[in-house]
Amino acid sequence: MRSNRARFVSRLTNNTMALVLAGGRGERLGTLTDWRTKPAVPFGGKFRIIDFTLSNCMHSGINKICVLTQYKSHSLNRHLVKGWGKINNDRGDFLDIIPAQQWTDKETWFKGTADAVFQSLDIIESYKPEYVVILAGDHIYNMDYGELLAEHVSAGADFSVACMMVESEKAANQFGVLSADETGRITRFEEKPSEPETVPGQKNMALVSMGVYLVSNKYLASRLREDALSQSSTHDFGKDIIPEGIKRGDNFHAHTFRNPTNEDPPYWRDVGTIDSYYSANIELLKSDPPINLYDADWSTVTYQRQLPPALFTCPDVGANVQSSMISGGCVLGNSKIRKSILFSEVSVENSCKLDGVLALAGCRIGANSNLRNVILDNGCIVPEGTTVGYDLRSDAANYHVTEGGTVVINRKMLGQSVRYNPEL
Repeated sequence: MRSNRARFVSRLTNNTMALVLAGGRGERLGTLTDWRTKPAVPFGGKFRIIDFTLSNCMHSGINKICVLTQYKSHSLNRHLVKGWGKINNDRGDFLDIIPAQQWTDKETWFKGTADAVFQSLDIIESYKPEYVVILAGDHIYNMDYGELLAEHVSAGADFSVACMMVESEKAANQFGVLSADETGRITRFEEKPSEPETVPGQKNMALVSMGVYLVSNKYLASRLREDALSQSSTHDFGKDIIPEGIKRGDNFHAHTFRNPTNEDPPYWRDVGTIDSYYSANIELLKSDPPINLYDADWSTVTYQRQLPPALFTCPDVGANVQSSMISGGCVLGNSKIRKSILFSEVSVENSCKLDGVLALAGCRIGANSNLRNVILDNGCIVPEGTTVGYDLRSDAANYHVTEGGTVVINRKMLGQSVRYNPEL
């Protein structure tokens, strides 16, 4: 028999709608967002970044979902339709893709996160949810939103913010930083401060927002309509809605994020830069990775075409593969591959050496190539005998080299066709 708490949480989640903000340009991801929006960027060998947020909704029992799109969304839209069209509509569940409407008088694109929600407020209200959980579609983490809901209701909060502790120097200029009293009530919120306020008793730690918000539909609609009329507002949750709500005395509550499956430290990554994206992928290859993609109790759902198993073609010695992920449809010759992730349908010819390489779907790496700390965007055809990653000054003349020393290569840099392919 289910516990009273389980029934309480399931009732809350059944009356909750998830609103996923997936319209971000992702400019700091550079060439990786030339053809796709940030939530559609591939991750972890076979997934898209947005799959993690949507999988959290599924595991939390929230199956009424609206995804707000805007920038270069076609690849994302196709992925959502093909990979997430299995939701049971007969029960009233749905995944609704809402493009930027431009229904306001000024016909502008989204001016901020709050404006993005406001421009779709009529659609949200038509579904009549009791609660709305507002989520970013471009973070990597596993989280049970049911726990957030239960705490929000128990605290009698108007607006809840999921948060976690990070080192204060990492929080500077990157996250919304908040302070809360012993009951969890937020007393201060500052968006991306240069000198973050630290947690009492832990002078090197700050409490930061994860960009996960929980609010009643009634309160949300009221505040967004007020904000839309403000000439001084930037129409953003972190810059306007939250600080203003705290100032006027509304009950803003801090929910501390915990690991949903065990007692390990919580995992959450904002892969907003190429270096953070690269490191988040590479850390999946550790013997004890910080997020477990193989956890059957918290699986990550995605869409991928039916592909044959990876093939190692060399009949004699064979490929030497260490601490790497090799996805479906890959064909490998007699090469050395270390600490690398090969996404779908990547081919590697003989006598190559790959070390710390992310090869996105459809790449072909010619024989005798040596690549180190390289990201190959989808469909790259690397010529035979190519060496990259050993002389960054030379590499910078032809490719993009990040501050962290990762070399990013796309088809345009290789002088190849940049014809759009939504499957990649």
